[in-house]
Amino acid sequence: MLNDEALITSARRTLKLEGQAVSQLAERLDNSFATACQLVLETEGRVIVTGMGKSGHIAHKIAATLASTGTPAFFVHPGEASHGDMGMITQRDTVLALSNSGTTPEILTLLPLLKRLGVKLISMTGQAESALANASDVHVGVSVDTEACPLDLAPTSSTTAALAMGDALAIALLESRGFTEEDFAFSHPGGALGKRLLLRVEDLMITGADIPLVGPTASLAEALMEITAKGLGMTIVGERSQLRGIFTDGDLRRALEGQPDINSVAITELMSAGVKTLPAGHLAAEAMHIMEQNRISSLVITDPQGHIAGVIHLMTLLKAGLT
Repeated sequence: MLNDEALITSARRTLKLEGQAVSQLAERLDNSFATACQLVLETEGRVIVTGMGKSGHIAHKIAATLASTGTPAFFVHPGEASHGDMGMITQRDTVLALSNSGTTPEILTLLPLLKRLGVKLISMTGQAESALANASDVHVGVSVDTEACPLDLAPTSSTTAALAMGDALAIALLESRGFTEEDFAFSHPGGALGKRLLLRVEDLMITGADIPLVGPTASLAEALMEITAKGLGMTIVGERSQLRGIFTDGDLRRALEGQPDINSVAITELMSAGVKTLPAGHLAAEAMHIMEQNRISSLVITDPQGHIAGVIHLMTLLKAGLT
């Protein structure tokens, strides 16, 4: 059994070898990579990524990365393709096949079928003169000098090189398509970035009868009842068509210092007139930014006419995943 120092030495060796493999890819990159990019950009359908064994796992990841960065793609298992899944591939597609040896039987079996369909074939192998490479429209080399495995058997450096080349392909395509943060968010609506870029205030704001609102003639007692009923720690003062002010928990604490008669004092005497508002249509992230800057917990949302459209609360934004 290796001691701690030997384990760390082994790990460093692996990382250095795999890092060298990726660095060498960058030095060897040539026009075949650009040709592969052009084939994908000209594809009317989808990119079908395939691979067997460890290459299949890498192919899965490459397909996912392509799909999330603007290039429609999915993985097809080469073994299953021979038993019905070839029907998932159309003439409008482009196939990206991964095989370190370039001689994987399950992939070679598909070659006559792919040629008959007339689909473009991009191969990613470690052997430029292999059967798969020779049958491809374009071959992208991902050869490595040695595997990180001390037995030079387990796919390690070779799979890392293929994965890195797949990332390079995806990012080059992303930049060529002018893929934006908004596009990325559309592909990742459940993620934090998607929520920041896609959620708008009207998606989260409180509307209709749930808006805490009292008229300008209301007393402090009536305002307190509205705050309690709506549970937002505030109430708007005014009418739907005219915003007069806002009364919050903070205003209440300050008001109570003067020991007012809650049934007779008018809310307009205690409210804050400087109400922070945001027009509907803006991003929820903008509402969050305004609240953080002004250290407030709610924001009034207005419609194009300046009327009250809703209220958005800090806790609603936090529950929606905005941070």
